[in-house]
Amino acid sequence: MQDAITAIERCRKPVIAAVHGACIGGGIDIITACDVRYSTESAFFSVKEVDLGITADLGTLQRLPSIVGYGKAVELALSARRFSGSEAKELGLVSRVFGSKDAMDEGVQAIAEEITAKSPLAVTGTKAVLLRSRDLSVDQGLDYIATWNSGMLLSDDLVEATAAQSQKRAPSFSKL
Repeated sequence: MQDAITAIERCRKPVIAAVHGACIGGGIDIITACDVRYSTESAFFSVKEVDLGITADLGTLQRLPSIVGYGKAVELALSARRFSGSEAKELGLVSRVFGSKDAMDEGVQAIAEEITAKSPLAVTGTKAVLLRSRDLSVDQGLDYIATWNSGMLLSDDLVEATAAQSQKRAPSFSKL
């Protein structure tokens, strides 16, 4: 099960979570493995495992602290308290809260379309570097991105992005 949740995090493409309703226990495991998270105002969340007499074991305890901060993660995991979509936004668990499911669906679709209009190499690279840099010092992260970009600069995406911008048109990138 751990590998199934981690597969979400390792997916080369960005993974967006949209929460409407309850996101409890395993739901938290799943959304913390996603790259970007959104919710409705009526959504609610709970790291519920301690209420069940178990320790969360699918990634919440490993991923949540880097998303919301250690102290907040400890409080949420030990108390198992229910919290709202707006509090999830305050904590940094979700990036944006929408007033309704329809508004969230439209908003998430627009964000996904915005991301897909970018260079697939740049998007994939950004995700990979952010994920890897989480475990590195700043100097190590800078070395990693320097190595990454030296390989990526061989693609035509940089030339296409620059040309499109100067010609005031949408870029046309190759598929991965």
